[in-house]
Parts: sequence; structure tokens; C-alpha cells
Amino acid sequence: MSTLSINDLRVEVATESGPKEILKGVNLTVNDGEVHAIMGPNGSGKSTLAYAIAGHPKYTITGGSVTLDGVELTELTVDERARAGLFLAMQYPIEVPGVSVANFLRTAKTALDGEAPKVRTWVKDVNAALDRLGLDPSFSARSLNEGFSGGEKKRNEIVQLELLNPKFAILDETDSGLDIDALRIVSEGVNRFAAQGDRGVLLITHYTRILNYIKPDFVHVFVNGRIVEEGGPELAENLEVEGYERFIKAAAAS
Repeated sequence: MSTLSINDLRVEVATESGPKEILKGVNLTVNDGEVHAIMGPNGSGKSTLAYAIAGHPKYTITGGSVTLDGVELTELTVDERARAGLFLAMQYPIEVPGVSVANFLRTAKTALDGEAPKVRTWVKDVNAALDRLGLDPSFSARSLNEGFSGGEKKRNEIVQLELLNPKFAILDETDSGLDIDALRIVSEGVNRFAAQGDRGVLLITHYTRILNYIKPDFVHVFVNGRIVEEGGPELAENLEVEGYERFIKAAAAS
């Protein structure tokens, strides 16, 4: 069994007025075979959690730990975290002019496995993954994310997820900017990944609409840098009706 364990994680960012604490003691355990949804209002620290786990240099971890199968991720570089089995699908994937999707994927796969994939089978694998995400094979020749629509960027993230097949996937607002068709296709890709049974998913979102396609085992409400409520899928249904107001008020009063 694989486990991603977050214990009392505290993170700050530099601002013009000095360091500002964003995460204020986050505790969360994701086991393989589980899908966890983190929901919360804008500015609550959800994306900070994702990027801090992945090792973004903008975020400084001031306390706590993040372990994957007992290995302390906070002591590893970004690429070492990826090799340990961590994957981050970004809310705003960056453009990399001059680097094709095909070259990026093959380089990433080579870095993870320690050897280059066999060209003949790899091309078939890439084209099959593109097809599952509703993308033409010619898509692989385009520069990574350059000129991509929002939907193409998110579909490309899931192509990466399928081909790299990490132990744990953190999906940061993968549903943002997607129309209904793209949302369904992207969700199907996430479900295929999770259906392997020995993979974990941490899905960060504002809205419940993606949870109509991806059924979480656990839902966590994130407010003011902390998890303030936990439950099953019914919690997401309650949030759809009630919103976050009572949690925001409770956090402000504490």
C-alpha cells in the first residue's frame, strides 16, 4: 500500500510587507485506491497546498512534513519528487515554446524510468492517449501549451497523467475553464487513472460539477489555510446547497 501523508504542514510566501503564512497546519492522509476532493473558497490556500507539495520555490515550508511511502518529500528536489511518484496537474499550465508535446512527454518518461521508452511502442502509446482525450495525433507536434485553448491544456495534462502513471496525482482545479464536453473527457481520464486501484488522487476544486463525474471517497473543506470539515460525497452535496459561508464565519471567529 502506498500513502501520501501530510502532517501539520505550514507554508508561507514572501510579500512586500514580509512573510505571510498561507497554510496553518494541514493534516491529510491519502492512501492508494482513494480519491480525495479538497473544496473551498478563493484564497483559502488550496493551490498553495498543491504547489508546496510539488516543491514550487515560491512557497516556503516552515513546519510539518509531507511523506510518500515514508520518504520525506520536502527534502527532495522537484524532479526527485516526481521520480518518487508524485504528479501535479497545474491550474495554469505554462507555455514552453520550441518544445513539442511529443518531446516533452518522452523526456519526462525517460527521466522517470531512467531509460528512454522504445520509439515504436511509445508512439503508439502517445497516440492512444491523445485519442482517449479527444486529441488528434498531430497535437503531439505542437509546442507545449503554446496557443492551446484552456480545454486543450487540461486535456494535455491528463495525457501526461496517463502516460507517466504516477503513484499519486494532485489535480489543481482541473475543471476550471472547461466546457461540458471537455469536463466529461478530462474526468473520464482521471477515472481511468484511479480505476487501476493502486493510485491515489487529490482533487482540488471550487465547484461540485466535476464531482458529478469523479466520485470522491472523501471530501475536505479548506478555509483559511486549514481543513475545517471532512466527510464523504454527501458533504460536497451540502456545499452545493449551503456554500462556504458558515465555515468562513467559524474560521474567522476562531
